[in-house]
Amino acid sequence: MKNTSLLHEEKRSTVLFMSLFYIVFFLYDIFYYNLFPLLPWMADAVPDTIWYFLSFSKHLIIICLIPISIYLFKKGNPGKVKYIVVITYLVTNLVTDIYYYFGKEISYSSGNLVELVIILFSPVFISKRFFHLVTWGLILKYILVGVFIQDPIILFPATIVMILASISYILLSRILNYVKALKNTYDEQLAGMVKGVIATLELKDPYTRGHSERVAEYAMSLAKATGKVNESELNSFYYACLLHDIGKVNIPDTILAKHGKLTDEEYEVIKTHPVVGAKAIEDVEGIADHIAVVYHHHERWDGKGYPAGLVGEETPFVARITAVADAFDAMTSTRSYRPALPYEEAYKRILDGKGSQFDPELVEVFKQVFPDWITISKQYLKNHAPKEGHKHENP
Repeated sequence: MKNTSLLHEEKRSTVLFMSLFYIVFFLYDIFYYNLFPLLPWMADAVPDTIWYFLSFSKHLIIICLIPISIYLFKKGNPGKVKYIVVITYLVTNLVTDIYYYFGKEISYSSGNLVELVIILFSPVFISKRFFHLVTWGLILKYILVGVFIQDPIILFPATIVMILASISYILLSRILNYVKALKNTYDEQLAGMVKGVIATLELKDPYTRGHSERVAEYAMSLAKATGKVNESELNSFYYACLLHDIGKVNIPDTILAKHGKLTDEEYEVIKTHPVVGAKAIEDVEGIADHIAVVYHHHERWDGKGYPAGLVGEETPFVARITAVADAFDAMTSTRSYRPALPYEEAYKRILDGKGSQFDPELVEVFKQVFPDWITISKQYLKNHAPKEGHKHENP
């Protein structure tokens, strides 16, 4: 799932960018290549057949970007559109500029107006990567044109580009700092609400105290070690892990805190908590992106898990990570029906579950992070003194 609000804003920004780009691109080319050559001092700059072919090809290529952009919009990938447009424009404009001026005595007098639109509009996308592409792409273009036509006047438009890029960078930096401040405020508020919800669950089931925090820390450690979870997704993933058992608020206390083995009917009630939990967070911005963590953290690699009985990689990757973390903490924590297992025994059981209960590749990564998990567990015990009704028997 994607953040629909951000996706919507990206689409709006891209549509505005594309509109300005095409309007300025065609109006400028009409003036520059049709009216500008009529000026007396441009009388010697008469385009030949090859140049007209190149110019026509450039315009055709730029026009063909429109259906490609529409396709990407429909696929939910508007972020790629601006990169494709800018790179295509830079390459085609480089070719036509070099051919138009190479070997001629006329001075370079381009510096397309479209470039001003691209540079000044770049901060709107709040992306340093896009800004660097625009800035260094244009500078490289002028360097290459200058090398071919050997005209020092090329320094003038290149200097204008650098000045405007500096202004745009200042604007981009201010926007990024403002967005970062808002994000930090939002994260703090979200963290407070999530921990409040967890505290409510722990009041209902004292034996789960600390379970959610440890699972989230274990899962983050494992996710980072795999290198397959994007940095930008880790925050949302962490909060989803904290709430992976939130559906247990719907489980009767008599079942949740029962001593001894559950009946088949009671176990069926327990198995409803992932579905209830997923329903509870499905509309929560910032967490719903990883709703699979809540819904599928009890799936098994062999398909014998619940609630959907998914097999192998059918279970989302983040949920497979959470399953390992959840099982490890469950085994190393004291519950109403059994004492905690030693770390080494839990480690052995995770390895024994390779290819049956757990993703084989994740088990291999688990071997690497196991020492870190022991540190996380011991640090939690150090920071949270054991309370009545909850004991941890690991050393």
